[in-house]
Amino acid sequence: MTTWNSIRRRDFLAAAAATPVATAQTARKKIACLSSTYHVRSHSDNFITRFLEGYWIGEKYHEPPFEVASLWMDQIHPADIGNRLASAYRVPVAKSIAEAVTVGGAGKLSVDGVILVCEHGNYPHNEKNQQLYPRFEYFEQVVKVFEASGRSCPVFVDKHLSYDWAKARRMYDWSRKLKFPLMAGSSVSVTFRRPSFDPPPDSAFESVLGVGGGWVADGGLFHILEAMQAIAERRRGGETGVRSVQLLKGAEVWRAASEKLWDRSLLDAALARGRQVEPGKPEDVKEPVLCLIEYRDGFRAAALALGGKVSEYLVAARTRGKPEPEAALCYIPIENSNNFSMLVHGITQMIATGSRPYAVERTLLTTGALSFLMESGHRGGKKIETPDLKIAYKAPVKSYFAPGEGS
Repeated sequence: MTTWNSIRRRDFLAAAAATPVATAQTARKKIACLSSTYHVRSHSDNFITRFLEGYWIGEKYHEPPFEVASLWMDQIHPADIGNRLASAYRVPVAKSIAEAVTVGGAGKLSVDGVILVCEHGNYPHNEKNQQLYPRFEYFEQVVKVFEASGRSCPVFVDKHLSYDWAKARRMYDWSRKLKFPLMAGSSVSVTFRRPSFDPPPDSAFESVLGVGGGWVADGGLFHILEAMQAIAERRRGGETGVRSVQLLKGAEVWRAASEKLWDRSLLDAALARGRQVEPGKPEDVKEPVLCLIEYRDGFRAAALALGGKVSEYLVAARTRGKPEPEAALCYIPIENSNNFSMLVHGITQMIATGSRPYAVERTLLTTGALSFLMESGHRGGKKIETPDLKIAYKAPVKSYFAPGEGS
């Protein structure tokens, strides 16, 4: 089926092939794009193609903000579009990560930003149901160029920093040591919210819940957790870090609700905002998965995966003094993946100015919580103390997410 999105891409490719690169383009900042694999609707397509073609947020089109100076791909998908797009837009395809970030720089860093998208591709899973994406290994190679060059530049890492907490923490520590802006995270936490739900900082929350579907490998749970964290971080006193986590499955999920370990009423509020919620009681879901988060300040939150009942992302919060909980749908426009556009817009801000629209500590904390949650699930639901997750930060005064209803 021909869509507006495919027509627009075809027009862009035709224009790129027929028109010489504009002289003004050389004055723009340059970025290197690192991809695990690049096919239609892959994360590489959702991010890198927007830097090539531009992107829409609502009715506003944003021109490509930077020159894509190089592309490196770890794996070539059978339906690869990376090489074709590189050819159309005259982007050199590098043979290594080092080459990608030093292209034309005589072995030294030659770009103003790095986009690291390691999602999709043929990578193994471990016994904890974590996919072993080599984001850390990509990042480490970039850092080696930074160190050899005596300078650095902003870096974006798609989704959680690593499946392994120690690796994630090292990535963060490198950014602090070498003083380069680091940004990461999920598109779900910054996509359109229906309705526009932006609790003020220092909200007197009693509890927060994130809800999603049945993708319960670490990649799927991350989306629910970070959407939840984008609300939880706005509680009174700001973020203090996580004290313990626990992952429960099956009947234990509902037993935990009866024991008041999570607020069951928030689930009803969240589901009421859904557009793709199957009929029937949530308690009838065959394989529910629950992530319990206890924070260092005593606050509790949860993320719930209900495969077969829900196929979208929802958040809900109960605030002291308000009679009813508030909730929102984190809307994912399936037809054009425009949930990624606001994240691309934030990356653009970071590379252009050095400032981030939200704290990278949000993703660092969620990465750590997720890593220990997968360990909890592997150990049969054992509660795990997390002294390493003493990560405090403040949420932005205004939450960063896409304006409007989305399309």
